[in-house]
Amino acid sequence: MSKKIISIDQGTTSSRAVVFDEEGKLIDFEQKEFSQIFPNDGWVEHNPEEIWSSVVLVTKTLIKRLNLLPEDIASIGITNQRETTIIWDKDTGEVIYNAIVWQDRRTSSFCDSLRSEEDRIKKKTGLIIDPYFSATKIHWLLDNIEGARKRAENGGLLFGTIDSFLMWRLTEGREHRTDASNAARTMLYNINSNEWDEELLSLFNIPSSLLPEVCDNAFDFGHTNLFGGKISIGGSAGDQQSALIGQCCFEPGEVKSTYGTGCFMIVNTGEEVLQSNNKLLSTIGYRLKGKTTYALEGSIFVAGSAIQWLRDGLNFFEHASESESLVKQANKDSQVIAVPALTGLGAPHWDAEARGAIFGLTRDTGVPEITKAVIESIVFQTKDLLEAMKKDKALFKSLKVDGGMVANDWFNQELANVLQLSVFRPKIIETTALGSAYLAGLSAGVFESLEDLKSNWSVDKQFNPLESSSKYTEWQEAVKKVLSD
Repeated sequence: MSKKIISIDQGTTSSRAVVFDEEGKLIDFEQKEFSQIFPNDGWVEHNPEEIWSSVVLVTKTLIKRLNLLPEDIASIGITNQRETTIIWDKDTGEVIYNAIVWQDRRTSSFCDSLRSEEDRIKKKTGLIIDPYFSATKIHWLLDNIEGARKRAENGGLLFGTIDSFLMWRLTEGREHRTDASNAARTMLYNINSNEWDEELLSLFNIPSSLLPEVCDNAFDFGHTNLFGGKISIGGSAGDQQSALIGQCCFEPGEVKSTYGTGCFMIVNTGEEVLQSNNKLLSTIGYRLKGKTTYALEGSIFVAGSAIQWLRDGLNFFEHASESESLVKQANKDSQVIAVPALTGLGAPHWDAEARGAIFGLTRDTGVPEITKAVIESIVFQTKDLLEAMKKDKALFKSLKVDGGMVANDWFNQELANVLQLSVFRPKIIETTALGSAYLAGLSAGVFESLEDLKSNWSVDKQFNPLESSSKYTEWQEAVKKVLSD
């Protein structure tokens, strides 16, 4: 029996376990959604215990269904929603508060107080000052949870993004580690020197004892005994970097865009940290055998979550897949524009206080027209990122796409039309899970090299640009109306 690799894909709305074979082919998966918690306007939280139990449940269920023994599993890879912040007790493992999710905006005013430090922070981390990243979330937890700061200063607490939290739990408290791609999203990690930055820790008033050890993306992170025997944990990457790896974007200029809860476009910039002048993020794409590959990223906070909002908040349809047929029913002359700033606007605007709006409503506007406008908005936001990348001299000729939304052919074709690029959908659109499986496989010796991985990538469908009228100019005007300044 050939060895299998398990990818634990811990996302913003669900946890999944995915099994791949030694050729990177998807065998089976199990998924469980969990609660989204909104205590105040702009606040987004998750229950860490619910996340943990969902991860254990989907992994155990899948292993049992496939009759896998520990010796059948070469390694486990982890990929995760980035920036989401958890602090827990070093001795008991008890969390001190809910996970503060990457979408959360509660630290906006604190971020505003740090504007004079923006250049220094950007040079060190590649990031702009925004509530999106982990540092201000850690600061909030230490200052707002009773006794937390004192416990942290005494070495009694640990911080982790979701990957680190899961590793700590999977290894039963033996390993407190993270990988370079996740560390790079905390606003505490110097991506040039590849280390936690003492000046930034001082700026945010965060004790270094909270922080995990930073490792390569393919690494022996430890092992777990929770699934019937000893299984190694050999790979870890933040979800968007994991998708970059899953899409085999290993050469400078290769780019992918993932459409999950948010939308994230990342272009490989090789050994160069390309500092953006257009509010994009310089980040670590991956680090293998001590060698760092950098990337330039544009982040959109609301993509698939806008479809989820139409489904669950407005009850427009029962299943997200129904949105494609609704779009085709919409009036082609509709001028409805939706700006889904449900948790502020990300790149290239970075406006935490912006709020969503729908423009151009008329008496004949219905569910199909609004659904179409929301999906178009995700295309237009992608165009915003593309234009910013062009200004930063990160040029490319095509786009690889993945994530749940790219099952929608109309969406992919509209992307090609508006971007005027060829859009490639791979046969395996679960590239986030695939990327962490590749990393685990590299660590375990299942895959020999990045070139070995590239031979696995294949196209399911190519979408070429067609002549198409676009409401992009109207979109830009609509965005101006929701910006807070």
